[in-house]
Parts: sequence; C-alpha cells; structure tokens
Amino acid sequence: MPYPEKTAKPADKDGTLPTAAGPAPARATVAIAFVQGMLAGLEHAGRDTTALLERAHIPTQVLRDPQARVPVDRYADLYNLINRELDDEGFGLFSLPIRMGSFEFLCRSIITAPTLADAIERSVRFLRLLLPDLAVRFENGPGQEQACLCITETRPLQIGRVFAFEWLLRLLHGLFSWLVGRSIVLDSVAFPYPRPQHADDYALIYTANSTFDAAALRALFAANLLDLPVRRDEAALQGFLEGAPGKLSTLYRRDREMVLRVRKALRDALPASCSLGDVARALYLSPRTLHRRLEDEGSSFQAIKDALRRDLATNRLAKTRQPVAQIAAELGFADTAAFYRAFLRWTSMAPAHYRRRLQAATRGAVSTAQQIPEPP
Repeated sequence: MPYPEKTAKPADKDGTLPTAAGPAPARATVAIAFVQGMLAGLEHAGRDTTALLERAHIPTQVLRDPQARVPVDRYADLYNLINRELDDEGFGLFSLPIRMGSFEFLCRSIITAPTLADAIERSVRFLRLLLPDLAVRFENGPGQEQACLCITETRPLQIGRVFAFEWLLRLLHGLFSWLVGRSIVLDSVAFPYPRPQHADDYALIYTANSTFDAAALRALFAANLLDLPVRRDEAALQGFLEGAPGKLSTLYRRDREMVLRVRKALRDALPASCSLGDVARALYLSPRTLHRRLEDEGSSFQAIKDALRRDLATNRLAKTRQPVAQIAAELGFADTAAFYRAFLRWTSMAPAHYRRRLQAATRGAVSTAQQIPEPP
C-alpha cells in the first residue's frame, strides 16, 4: 500500500481519526461522491467493496452519508487498491480496461518532452490508443492568450460518467503540474454534466471558476504556460511512481496543510517579502524540512508565493481602483517594473490591460442583462 496507516483506530464518519487529546487536526479530505464514483465499476460488476474499503481504513457506513468526507490519503490508498484489484487503472468504467502499468508508460512517454506543450501533445496521442471512450484534444491557436484541454465522449459512458471526467482531468492536470514543477492554474473549467452535489470541492481540486451543462469538458489555462520546460528526469520519476497514480490525488490541491500555513505566513507578512528561511523560522521548522514538506504536497515555496501574489493582484485589479504602483508595493515588490514582469508571466498581459479587459467584460455583461426582458 503506498501510504500505509500507522493505526487501525475507529474513525469518525468523515474518516478523521480521534486522538487521546481530542479530535485530530484538520486534514485534506474529499467528498464521499468521489469515493462512490471510484467504486461504481466494481459495484456494476457485482463485486463486494467492503474488503477494499477496510484495507483503505474507510468505514463502509460513510457511503450512506452524502455529507461524509474521507481523508485524501485514504482516498489515494483506495484508488490504488481498486486499480490492482481490477487490473484496470480506469476503475472498470470504460469499454476496455486500462491495464496496470499504463500510467507508468504514459509518464515515460512524456518525461523526455522539452516543454509542457510537447508533453500535452504526446499525452493526447498516448490516450488515443489507450482510452477509446473519451477523446482528449489540445487546442492552442497562434496568438491566443489561453490554451484549452478538451475532453469529449466518443460513446456514451454507462457507468460513473461524472467521475470519469473528474478522474481524467485530475490525472492530466496533476501529471502536467508535476512535470513542470509548479501548479498549473486553470482559469476556468466547463464540465459536461449538471452541477453535482459535491461541486464545492472543485474549487480545491480544479478551479473556483467551474461551470456545468457544457457540451464538452473544456479546461482553459494561460497559453504562455505551454513554454514551461519539463523539469523532471528519470530519477525524479522513480520516486514519483511510488504510490502513483493514486498519489496524484494528494498533490496540487488548495487545501494542503503546509501549503496553507506557508501561504498564511506570507500573507500576514505583507508588504514585506519573506524568504524561505523567514517563513521556516516563523513555522519553527528548518528550511530543509519546510522545502521537503512542500515538495511532499506537490508544491514549492516560490510557487506558493507566486500564487498568492497573483491571486491578490488579480483580485485588486478587478475589484479596486488602486493604482498599479500601490498594488505592487502592497504585495512586496521592489518596484512597479518587477510587478509588471511578474504579472505578465502569470497572465500573459500587462496589469493595465488585464484591468481594462475585466472592465469591458463587466460592461458587456451589464449591457446584455439590460437587454433581457423581465419574465412575465
């Protein structure tokens, strides 16, 4: 088992273990709907899931509670257990099984790609051979500010349709983020089904800007990210494959404990710009330990710092009239030019252009709303 538990103490309904001193500290969790989706293929085949749930230390009764949550590391354990039980990395959801080892060969086929764009194109070709029920397409036109990863059904999915789309997008997004050594920010994702009950989790896994009832799954991200170099090598891949592909469930989420602690420390220190050593001291850790803990959660100090500044900058440009120079100073940049270069790297556009585009979009939305007649 890739993430063995040290104890078999009974768990609460959300899977959180109690301790002698009281409730366990908050842990990253997933909605029970993701567990149910992962089990759908087994249940459709009439297989008993009790033993697998027990081995993953997930109480069977949580399946009956639509509000229950499961620790993400146990979800990752169950992910790998199901794959091995079925010899199918697609959970028995598709017309053809995806045999064990397929994910490893996908990784090996893209690890030598020079850039993210090349890695995505190789992945699309690989999945075309492996997954006939879903078509993955990569859209990146010349001069476009956004690229798109598009997933459509080639034949109607009969089992676990929602989870199938959730799983494939999560798999690819996590893998691509790992390849370039930073979380790839998804600007928006349109999902091809009605809003599910567990959609609030999408903000932690994909993006808060998620919409539903689309004709196909369309995940948009900044096109300039396609030029990022692939930073992983064979040695890194060997470590990554331990616990994969379920391991990807624990990476690049927005509710990771150490990521959140570092983000809070950085935000509390603004407008000062803290170093890794500064934050490590504030958290009573050595810089090496902090670096390792962040790496275990699929992140890095610089990635968290960039994401925080990006989020704050885009929010203030959208919601305030603060001058760009003032925003730059409040976010800890040495000067406006440094902020300008960083913002251009994050969004492929200058801060003033970004603000003007938002204002134009807002005016357009208001104008459209005013033209819609009141319902009778």
